[in-house]
Amino acid sequence: MADLIGLAASAAGGGVFGLVGTVIGRIAGLVERRQDNAQERARWMHEAAVLDLQMKARASELAGQERLAQTSGAWQGLSASMAAEASIGDSYRWVNAVRALTRPLLTLLLWLITGLVYLGAAADARAGIVETTTFAATAATLWWFGDRGNRREVR
Repeated sequence: MADLIGLAASAAGGGVFGLVGTVIGRIAGLVERRQDNAQERARWMHEAAVLDLQMKARASELAGQERLAQTSGAWQGLSASMAAEASIGDSYRWVNAVRALTRPLLTLLLWLITGLVYLGAAADARAGIVETTTFAATAATLWWFGDRGNRREVR
């Protein structure tokens, strides 16, 4: 009978240790899965951050290309305008005098309009309106008078 009790105790002890080992194995498996999930989550977050940075870089690149195209178009327009201006030949003296006074009078009128818009605009709308009219007046002034010096031909 002692052998039977010893055999039962051994079986029970082995079973308990087997169950404890299984529980420990399952817990270890859960811990490993959590670590794997955490690593996978970190990898996904890293990939998402990299994709976000790539999208921002591409958007910045496209914005730069757009600004370059706008600037290039503006310079081409200015070049065509200057070529058209240069192609106008001399005419009667009074026509040349009127043409010579047109730019100064238009510039004075443009700056007068800018001042009147500033004085007449509401305080909250004033900044945007003044920026736009100042841009127009400055661009016109510099373009109209920026290249007015005597031109010497280089041979």
